[in-house]
Amino acid sequence: MATRRKSAHKGGNTAHRSYQVADQIRRDLAELIARELKDPRVGMVTLQSVEVSPDYAHAKVYFSLLVGDAEATQQALNQGAGFLRNALFKRLHIHTVPTLHFIYDRTQEQAAGMNALIAQAVASSSAADAGVPEDPLEKESSS
Repeated sequence: MATRRKSAHKGGNTAHRSYQVADQIRRDLAELIARELKDPRVGMVTLQSVEVSPDYAHAKVYFSLLVGDAEATQQALNQGAGFLRNALFKRLHIHTVPTLHFIYDRTQEQAAGMNALIAQAVASSSAADAGVPEDPLEKESSS
């Protein structure tokens, strides 16, 4: 009697494979955008991350910009998504190459805003501390 082999594709392995595919897509797209995409609206783009759906049908590609208009760049990347997908198909060795959806990643802007708020709070706290008289409890404990 023959025994059945256990499937090698359990939840953990599938998730790991998904991360590998997403990382490979990110690396290949970065090269394709830099070298082969000739749209003048696409400037210095950094691909932050790629999220691939479990069935590999769709991929969200998060990008940031050094300089330029985020909306125009996003529109240009989404218009060039078919070209990029076709070029990925030639590079990747997977059955289904996902449809690409480019999304501007605002994380850096939000982090800069948070840093500015923290710096402002620290500055106002330092200014307030400079005008406050000494704490009477500190004098008693040092005596």
